[in-house]
Amino acid sequence: MRNTTLCYLERDGCYLMLHRIKKENDLNRDKYIGVGGKFKEDESPDECLMREVAEETGLTLLSYRCCGVVTFVSDIYETEQMYLYHSDDFTGTLTDCSEGVPEWISMEDFESLPKWEGDLIFLELMRRRVPFFTLKLRYEGDTLVYAALNGRQLSDLGRSIWNRN
Repeated sequence: MRNTTLCYLERDGCYLMLHRIKKENDLNRDKYIGVGGKFKEDESPDECLMREVAEETGLTLLSYRCCGVVTFVSDIYETEQMYLYHSDDFTGTLTDCSEGVPEWISMEDFESLPKWEGDLIFLELMRRRVPFFTLKLRYEGDTLVYAALNGRQLSDLGRSIWNRN
């Protein structure tokens, strides 16, 4: 299982996203995702977070919160356990990234962009400041086929968990 971090930096109602168009053989190719990456040996989630944000954006987090842990299961990719973070407290100047193009994007605009379907679920949970959660997302190819929040299948909880209406 691969361990990763992902952070959504927020400014003026927009999230910093990477449009992943620069790396070949990238499972996130052409999609918009937050900032993050794989743990290095002996790194904690927080250490990985700080390093990845600095490497991919040039920004330094001054504070952040860990929102939850997301487990991705796929029929074609390695299982991944991702620590999800949010920050609206950072400093520095945004720099270019070797993995994608950084863009500030509103949640409304994000909904129409290429992305993993499950990202809308955890972004909405994060946006609503739901207390620390676990989320399991199972994909067949690029299609989300199963989602469970805190051990309960989302269809059992109702779509109101992530819908804004």
